[in-house]
Amino acid sequence: MSMLERAECQLAEIELLTSMFPTQEELEITDQLALAELRDYVEGSASTDSPPPLSTPQFFIKQKLDTMDVILSCAYPSEYPSVLPEITVRCAGLSRAQQTQIHTDLNAYLMENCQGEVCVLSAVDWVKDNLQLFINNSLSAAPAPKKESSSPQPREVFSRLWIYSHHIYNKTKRKNILEWSKELGLSGFSMPGKPGIVCVEGPHSACEEFWSRVKVLTWKKIMIRHREDIPLDRQVEDSRAVESIDSLRKFTGFEEAMFDPHGNRGNHMDLGQLYQFLNEKGCCDVFQMYFGIEGR
Repeated sequence: MSMLERAECQLAEIELLTSMFPTQEELEITDQLALAELRDYVEGSASTDSPPPLSTPQFFIKQKLDTMDVILSCAYPSEYPSVLPEITVRCAGLSRAQQTQIHTDLNAYLMENCQGEVCVLSAVDWVKDNLQLFINNSLSAAPAPKKESSSPQPREVFSRLWIYSHHIYNKTKRKNILEWSKELGLSGFSMPGKPGIVCVEGPHSACEEFWSRVKVLTWKKIMIRHREDIPLDRQVEDSRAVESIDSLRKFTGFEEAMFDPHGNRGNHMDLGQLYQFLNEKGCCDVFQMYFGIEGR
């Protein structure tokens, strides 16, 4: 399927969704400029030799299932429908673990039944058919509360994850990374572009939750390149444990870091500046782990 054919499929599906969900309470397109660029590219109102749009449409589909408000956050990769869209299901009735699981099950269904075809409506129908059943099954499978015992609690662990991605371009992914790190109380940074780098640090459980959300998104390649786990003394009081975690942090808050973007699409960073940034934070040793060379 050519690039133009993929763009035609994307535009046709959005127009179908607009007709089926005509109000903004049902369908909210969050990047109107990307949609306009897509339409210009497909309809040929732009110059014939113009490149395809750099950004792709992103939108929310809002549904009310029984008494629950459900939002499907959708973003088209430029290769869609040759690859699956990026769909996240949000519902107040689901825990974070349940949302991660339903995302995994939905992706598996789309991969098996809709690969190479537009599939957002199929995703909406699958969520309608499975959400309540999924919640009921999760509730019935929940373990009974355990009685408190006098056995010692497991030791708290401070973790730092160094995540590598082939690239990070998509605005929705970048927004998720920033929002999830803030929500989970993690510090660190993300570097968009090619390659993409994410570092998060904080309580072990929060780092693992962040990774569980990030890894199920659609990526060409993503992995934990390196991790650091430091046990803490659980005998200290909670306030002192927090202080101990904070004392191990090498970053203050979480930020998206850009290092002199260059290249035709502005998607390559100055690795020398990245090395200096890591050196200032006292973690320049990971540079060689990412790139196989010593920085300077």
